[in-house]
Amino acid sequence: QVQLVESGGGLVQAGDSLRLSCKASSPAAATYVMGWFRQAPGKEREFVAAINYNGDRTDYGDSVKGRFTTSRVNAKNTVYLEITSLKPEDTAVYYCACASSFARWSRREIDYWGQGTQVTVSS
Repeated sequence: QVQLVESGGGLVQAGDSLRLSCKASSPAAATYVMGWFRQAPGKEREFVAAINYNGDRTDYGDSVKGRFTTSRVNAKNTVYLEITSLKPEDTAVYYCACASSFARWSRREIDYWGQGTQVTVSS
């Protein structure tokens, strides 16, 4: 069992940058693909970013490419999401997640979810 706890969300202004963190409760998370989804009010959950266990492969949703960067530090059981040039449309709850492989991640077969952290971007 892996518990995921996100942090770093909040109220920011358009154009600001933000770094979200997700800490896993177990070193076992180092063997998982980890990443992020987001869900805006009234919308479906959307894929944001993913990174494989050793960080040598990343994948991003089309709507965030170029502004979002994910990374991980396995020694800290932590994955990060750096967001630059924030826009009001980035307002959402951001969820950390992990899956045992990129194949499972691609099929949205997620093994563990975090509780989410709210990001609100004001114009």
